[in-house]
Amino acid sequence: MSPDTPDRILRLPTVLQLTGLCRSTLYRKVDAGKFPRQIRIAERCVGWRESAIRDWMRNPMFYDVGDHQ
Repeated sequence: MSPDTPDRILRLPTVLQLTGLCRSTLYRKVDAGKFPRQIRIAERCVGWRESAIRDWMRNPMFYDVGDHQ
């Protein structure tokens, strides 16, 4: 992604498809700080920044949220 391209917000089905994770594993990793946190889009709607998901996909074994804040 180039610096001038806006960061897309991905919804849960897309994130699950890209990562190959199941829903429960994804949320378990979020709680453990081993997967990017979702952001609130609306009152009952969340998504993930595409750049954060791509960062995780580069090295999922050693990803730590604290390193990417």
